This record gives sequence, C-alpha cells and structure tokens, in this order.
Amino acid sequence: MGAALNPVNSSMIATALVPIAAAMHITVGQTAVLISTLYLTSAIAQPAAGRLAEEFGARRVFLAGTLTVLVAGFLGGFAWGMTPLIVARVLIGAGTSACYPSAMLLIRRRAATAGLQEPPSSVLGGLAVAGAATVAIGPAVGGLLVGWFGWRTAFLINVPAALLALVMALAWIGKDPARERGRSPHTIAQRLDLPGMIVFAGTLITLLLFLNDLQQPNWVLLVATVVLTGVLVAWELRAANPFLDVRLLASNPALASTYLRNGLTLLGTYVILYGLTQWLQAARGLPSFQAGLILIPMGALSAITARIASRRSGVRGWLIASAALLLVGAVATLPLTTGTPIIALVAVTALFGLTSGASTVANQTVLYREAPAESIGTASGLLRTFGYVGSIASAAITGMAFHSRVDDTGLHHISWALVVIGAAVLLMTVLDRRLADPTRKEPAGQEPQPLTTTTADAP
Repeated sequence: MGAALNPVNSSMIATALVPIAAAMHITVGQTAVLISTLYLTSAIAQPAAGRLAEEFGARRVFLAGTLTVLVAGFLGGFAWGMTPLIVARVLIGAGTSACYPSAMLLIRRRAATAGLQEPPSSVLGGLAVAGAATVAIGPAVGGLLVGWFGWRTAFLINVPAALLALVMALAWIGKDPARERGRSPHTIAQRLDLPGMIVFAGTLITLLLFLNDLQQPNWVLLVATVVLTGVLVAWELRAANPFLDVRLLASNPALASTYLRNGLTLLGTYVILYGLTQWLQAARGLPSFQAGLILIPMGALSAITARIASRRSGVRGWLIASAALLLVGAVATLPLTTGTPIIALVAVTALFGLTSGASTVANQTVLYREAPAESIGTASGLLRTFGYVGSIASAAITGMAFHSRVDDTGLHHISWALVVIGAAVLLMTVLDRRLADPTRKEPAGQEPQPLTTTTADAP
C-alpha cells in the first residue's frame, strides 16, 4: 500500500491538469509544474529516505512518510491557488518517497530473519505489481474521480489511502531494533553523508530545471549540472560512507545499466501517459473520466504482466520483450489522429501496459540481486530516482510538443521521440550479455537457499 502511494500520485494528476488549469485561469502548460515538482522532490528524497531507513529504522521512516502524505492530501484538497497546490505536491513527493525504499529494506530484513538468501519471488512481485499497476491505473481512477467529483479528489484521495497504510503499518510491521544511543550529531551526519546528499540534491535540481524548459534551454544550468556532478564524484570517492557509491556503480555494470534502463523505459511510458491524456482531453475533446477509461486496459495489463513476470525466471527475456513492446508501441502512435477509433487508442495504450509491467518486475529483480544487502534502501531509492529523471524529461518533451497548442502535430512529435527512446532501450538491453549469465545469481524462480550468516545481512 505504501509503495503504491507515489506511483498513483505520479499518474493520477494527469487527468486533473486540464480542470486545474481552468479553475486557476492558467494555461495547461503552466500546470506542468505540478508534475515536475513531485518528481524533483521524489528524485532527491527516494535515496535519502532509503539511507535514513537504513540508519534510523525502516518502520519509523515509513510511518513518518505516510503521515506527511496525509497532511499533504488535506492541503491540496482544500487549496485556493497554485502555490498551496505546489507545496502539497512537494510534501506528497517527500512523504511517498519514504515508502518504497523502506518496503525493500523491510523485505530484506524479513528474509534474513526467516533464514532466506532472498524472499520468494511472489513477494518482490507483489511490490512490483503495486508500482506498475498504480502507474497505469492512476489516470483511469483519476479520470473517474475528477469527472465525478472535481480535480480536488486528485489530492484528497491521499487521505483515506494514507490512513489505511498507517493502520496496517502500525498493526503488522514489527518495531525497529532499538536505536544506538550516545551518537553525536557529527557522527550521524558522517554516517548519513549529509554533504553527499546536499551535492546530489543540487546536481539533480540543476539538471531537472534544465530539462523542464527545453523550449528555451538555460545553458548555465547545464554547465552547473556538469560542475556539480564532478564535485559529487570527487566527494563520494573520498567519503567513508558514500551516499552515492560511485565505486560500486563503476565496478558493477549490471547495476548501473539497470538504473539507466529503468529511467529510459519510464521516460517512454510517461511520455505516452501524459501526452496522450492531454491530447485526448484538449484535442479530441473527451472529458476527464472518458480519457481515464481509455487507459484502464493499460493498467490491467500492466498488473497482469507484472504478476506473470514475477513468477518466471530469466529477467533478460522479459527486459528484451519490454523494450521491443516499447518500440512497437511508439511506432503504433505515429498514425494516430483525432479521428482514430477509440478501440485503436485502447490497443496502443495496452502495449505500454505490457511494457510497464514486465520492465518494473525485471529491473527490480536485477536491483535486488546486484545491490549490497546493507544498502538496499539507498539502492532502491536510486532506482526510483532514475525513473523520476525520466519522468521529468517526459514532461519536458510533452511541454515542447504542446507548447503552443495541443493537436495531432504535437502528438506526432511525441511519437517520434518515443521511437528514439524505444530503439535505445532495446539496443542496450540486447547488447547487455551480463543479464544472460546464470552464474552470477540464482534464478528468480528457484527456491531461496539459507543465508550464510554475515553482519551485512543481519536484521
């Protein structure tokens, strides 16, 4: 439930943008800030929350994040202007970011307690289904709620969802181990690598601000990004407890390529998610709930594919299939116009549902196997961070395509961008032979073996 909060907030807002623009008397393009602020916050907060969960306890961080989402739901639901809506999206991004890395850490802890090398595939599969399904179902549910009750429900939905997650967490998640006492703030800051977190945040902020306005690029921001990246790498190579383990990424190409592959796949998925939704409403003239209904098969197929993939071994086949479907879906969007039959639109979105479900499960499985046990929280957060960078880039692409008007020409520009993205993902996946090496890790479908006791795997 907690892991689903961020994806549903990421996607559900898509059908509320046009009504929000009308209510606030602004253009649809100006509402894109509600997308980018959540992604910017989440991109920074996900790995930071993972590190905090490793240091202070996954349950504590999970509960704190869920309470933040509850407050943000009320703030956004009763907002009177764009400023409180932006603040609410920032809080939602920060709060929901605590849930996924905490969940991965809790699963790792539970597996170690049970004496397993890794949890049953259905456990990680369930977590992947929660993320994959809600990303695609979000616009459908959001379209229905926004159509029936207005755009405020895109925020108020967080109130019952957060309350339910809180109740279940308090009832079912065991308490964290007692915190080590007597540590000075300086010691805690060193263990968290606060300087690394700050430079990492600055690097992402300048990068995402640059991506957010590609129509009139600010090259100073790009230069600042390059400089900050150099500072980040130099610092992390010297840090005793690096927040971003540069050496690990350099020595583990499978993990590094998983981050990049996940980011590019989500870039393609979100381009169609946001671009097609806006086009259906503004160019085709469909109300929010009808635009959402068209995306229901996408959500259903995403959940079904994720569940099937989680029960099969061999991640390489699923990743290649996902990349191929992304490219096929991109090509299928090229001939779409406002006169295209609804059934054809449903068929196209269904292809992206298959892509989302397969890639989410496979990439998460590779991450779990490749990341060190003691830093699975931070590593899981970074997986989401790369996804958010892709998501913000998708908002930038959509904003450029629909800069002056939402029409068929803009949609076709989006389609060609999708073709390039799909081809890149397929090429890098096919060429990654490490995914096919069965000697590196145990197959996903094989029964987990007992742990060899180590301090890194201790709960």
